Amino acid sequence: MQVIKRNGKRESVKFDKITARIEKLCYGLDRRFVNSIDVAKKVIEGLFDGVSTTELDNLAAETAASLTVKHPDFALLASRIAVSNLHKNTIKSFSKTMHLLYECVDKKAGKKAPLLSEDVWAIIQEHAELLDSTIIYDRDYGFDYFGFKTLEKSYLLKVDGKVVERPQHMYMRVAIGIHKNDIESVISTYHMMSERWFTHATPTLFNAGTPKPQMSSCFLLTMKEDSIDGIYDTLKQTAKISQSAGGIGLAIHGIRATGSYIGGTNGTSNGIIPMLRVYNDTARYVDQGGGKRKGAFAVYLEPWHADVFEFLDLRKNHGKEEMRARDLFYALWICDLFMRRVEANENWSLFCPHEAPGLHECWGEEFEALYERYEKEGRARRVVKAQDLWFAILDAQIETGTPYMLYKDAANRKSNQQNLGTIKSSNLCTEIMEFTSPDEVAVCNLASLALPRFVIDRKFDHDKLYEVTYQVTKNLNKIIDNNYYPVEEARNSNVRHRPIGLGVQG
Repeated sequence: MQVIKRNGKRESVKFDKITARIEKLCYGLDRRFVNSIDVAKKVIEGLFDGVSTTELDNLAAETAASLTVKHPDFALLASRIAVSNLHKNTIKSFSKTMHLLYECVDKKAGKKAPLLSEDVWAIIQEHAELLDSTIIYDRDYGFDYFGFKTLEKSYLLKVDGKVVERPQHMYMRVAIGIHKNDIESVISTYHMMSERWFTHATPTLFNAGTPKPQMSSCFLLTMKEDSIDGIYDTLKQTAKISQSAGGIGLAIHGIRATGSYIGGTNGTSNGIIPMLRVYNDTARYVDQGGGKRKGAFAVYLEPWHADVFEFLDLRKNHGKEEMRARDLFYALWICDLFMRRVEANENWSLFCPHEAPGLHECWGEEFEALYERYEKEGRARRVVKAQDLWFAILDAQIETGTPYMLYKDAANRKSNQQNLGTIKSSNLCTEIMEFTSPDEVAVCNLASLALPRFVIDRKFDHDKLYEVTYQVTKNLNKIIDNNYYPVEEARNSNVRHRPIGLGVQG
């Protein structure tokens, strides 16, 4: 049985050579459980004639990973094998790797298709020696197997389907993409990310330094207007944002309910369900970053909307297929009045926003006064027991995991954007509440601190926390300025309000 080496030469498979390679990577592991010979035996069982050394390393890494149930150190061994394999298949020089990305060609079309922006490439050329000497490749070995394979699959840039970046290359690319000619900040950011004090958000890691550096995570939209133009203009916005790796929160409270009159056609509306099926197919078709991860839309609706019961059924596995849209996520934007009526087991009135306008544009006492006025005027489409709707919500959550529950009055009461207007929704992940309007698509620019990293000798290093927080805050503000905005309304909002989200983990 022969193996094909990376230089193309063939040689006989040698058990001792496989064992020695695995043994070399077992340093620091618990040798009572991790035995290189046992791993090598399992690898040999899966070999075939003509296997490449890359495939052999992949098999060894997968074999070690499968033994993680016996001891967690096998995950570290698997990661080390996988990282070593990547290092053998990639160029050590950062500047040469970036040159590969910049000179990338679409071979089928015969056109240049650079994966690096011109300005970033110019900066790398100017400072190549310093940047190359700054990178510390041994830090790649700090990833566990799952983390490294996730990086390899989605984050590290590829040429002709082959990964050419190393994790350290990615960190440096991101640092340059954010700070451009500020080399001091570039190096500081590189070291902090490389040493895993913090991480930037996925779109930042995907896109920093590329020709379309869309580095923001979250986009919050409201429907432009309740019309065919408004619905499809908003659909186009969501598609362009998803294409650039943005997650979407979409408020649809203002779209008229089923059976509402349409003046332009003298017909009646089909309601929100057929519209959401169109958005569902868009989320499936326009994935984030060209296949790196699925498109993700969260749709927000207030519980007074006349189509709310149908909305709750959209992710269910049974029922008419034309009434389902299972690839979207759903959320309710709940007012205090609804919760009080649930508690008291009182009636709850459902309205069409076309026939009872303005409910989604106000909150608190103003909302309650308007809602109760519409009730007295008899504008309700339907009156139900508040607890009936509540139990329908619980049934949907048990069966599908949605809707998310967010509280409109609490969000607006605590918002520091009250001067702008009513907050109409949160984002895909429900962690931010920002103002949206037809000319403002709210954006959030994210990073996350790794708190366990700051614990040294059983003490928390507050000075280091300050240093890292200061740098990350600077980074996030630079992202706002250097970002590529898929829609102009996102630029309007981001530059006006400059929101940043600095979270913690651990």
